[in-house]
Amino acid sequence: MASLLIESTGQEQHIFGTADSIGVVSLLYRVHDRFESYFDPKSFCSSLITRHVEEGFRRMDTLIRFEYGRRKSVLQQKNLRNGETRQVENDIPGCVTDIVSGVFYLGSLPLQNGVTYMFPLNDGGKTVDIEAHVEAREEVKTPAGTFQSWRVQPEATSGSLKDKGRIWIWYSDDAAHTPVQMRARLFWGTLTFRLQRIERK
Repeated sequence: MASLLIESTGQEQHIFGTADSIGVVSLLYRVHDRFESYFDPKSFCSSLITRHVEEGFRRMDTLIRFEYGRRKSVLQQKNLRNGETRQVENDIPGCVTDIVSGVFYLGSLPLQNGVTYMFPLNDGGKTVDIEAHVEAREEVKTPAGTFQSWRVQPEATSGSLKDKGRIWIWYSDDAAHTPVQMRARLFWGTLTFRLQRIERK
């Protein structure tokens, strides 16, 4: 079970998401994940992303800051099982998305069937190029309502994200292009996020 909350203050966009395994899957492979992303809603440049991950025996807290004055991403990570910590810096361009703000950057584009877009993304390591393929138009039902949507599949062209699984994103087919559903096919199963509600402050 997964949920996504969108908050906008006009100066900064805040995305909060949760993912929890349920049913038989939770007995075989427990998942309890939380993430938050902060980015500029006009440029989609990411400023900060945090993740709390509990997947099977893996327990990890991650924070990534994007310091554009120094052109660096700063990753701080703590293994909650053994207490080990690490900090890593990597070069970034003048504007970069994270794994969440990249979703909203795609939604800002004129989605059309068969079109492919490319943009830079940083997940705390080396910045990689993402190719996003607009695949089809479909109807999606969520707790926030039923939407005519565009299905888009982004994929990394290189780096550590390239072989992490496959992901699809459904955007509402209107001027807002709201991400109403996301589905990730991972090695242990499939995880689906559905839009719960939108809050704008």
